[in-house]
Amino acid sequence: MKLLQLAWRNVWRNHRRSLVTIAAIALALTVELLYSGLVTGMLQGMERDIVDIELGDVQIHAEGYRDRPSIYTKIEEPAQLVDALAQAGYPASARLLAGGLGASGNLSSGVLLHGVDVARDREVSSVYARVAEGAWLDPAEPEGVVIGSHLRDTLELKLGGELIVLTQGADGSMANELYTVRGVLQGVTGESDRAAVYMTEGAFRELMVFPEGAHRIIVRRGDVPLDAALDEVKRVASGHDVQRWKDLIPVIAVMLESTRGLMMVIFFIIYVAVGLLLLNAMLMAVFERVREFGLLKALGVAPSRVLALIFLESGIQTAIAIAVSATIAIPAMWYLATRGIDVGVLAGTDMMGVTMRPIWYGVYNLETIRGPFISLFIIISLAVLYPARKAARLNPVQAMRHR
Repeated sequence: MKLLQLAWRNVWRNHRRSLVTIAAIALALTVELLYSGLVTGMLQGMERDIVDIELGDVQIHAEGYRDRPSIYTKIEEPAQLVDALAQAGYPASARLLAGGLGASGNLSSGVLLHGVDVARDREVSSVYARVAEGAWLDPAEPEGVVIGSHLRDTLELKLGGELIVLTQGADGSMANELYTVRGVLQGVTGESDRAAVYMTEGAFRELMVFPEGAHRIIVRRGDVPLDAALDEVKRVASGHDVQRWKDLIPVIAVMLESTRGLMMVIFFIIYVAVGLLLLNAMLMAVFERVREFGLLKALGVAPSRVLALIFLESGIQTAIAIAVSATIAIPAMWYLATRGIDVGVLAGTDMMGVTMRPIWYGVYNLETIRGPFISLFIIISLAVLYPARKAARLNPVQAMRHR
């Protein structure tokens, strides 16, 4: 207790230096806490959008389809495979895919047709929730389609407008049909926004003369680890091409991991700067009290007690800094997690195929908070170690002669 009282008194002997050190630690910790949550929120949001909207956690294709997409390269009996996956605890839904030309008046654009099992698709994809205008598909209205906002603008279409789709059927015939724009998507992937035309499974099969089979099965994993889910889906869907979403778009997967790595580098740079500041402050405090430490050692104070004294002084400053940081960071974290940051003009921007949301939310939990605190304690401990050891190893006679 006496050592703690002595450390407290020493901290405030030079209150200006202590206040600067405390402010620097508090500022660094606050910035790191808020930054960590914001970056984690951005990465989780991007990953969630990638998985929820279009890809799913795992995808199944017929062998060779991803290398050379063709309407004829299909998964046989997809309904049985979807049921088997559901029994294994993995919700799944089949998608039918084909390319074509969309036209309205004198305007035309290439389109990617998605045949959707409306009932099952809700279990694996949230694309239906991205309808900004109109409504999602309805099996009772097979002539209705949903398109992206960019395609809507390209073809100058409105809700209720007529979209002509021209393509080649599976039987080699020229397929064409007139559809009504039932809904418009916003906040989906760049490709879907530019070219996707979503229609019911029945409408797709009728248009493409494609009575059976599917081109893709989207699988969700729930709380199961991704690699474990991949192994189980491969077991159920043996003989098919089964891939994780990270393998389907490796560029984005690497970008997400690189961003996490960059966050740790920024942590390190900021905390090293704080550590150098603390090192300088503690060294100055030691040099100012060389004779005092010499006297303490001459009176029989053990080097370990001197070492503990220096660590207590830095610990007091760190504890005060944490308290100051908490009073600032906690309300800020609550605001960022519940209200978020309005990114304004960046909303809807396509970043490597991922569309930015209008509100950027932070994510604050044990994982995002733990990292900044652990880094702070490690850096501070290392920064204080040198001046503390220097004080502990002082020669009492030489120290008392120091001027």
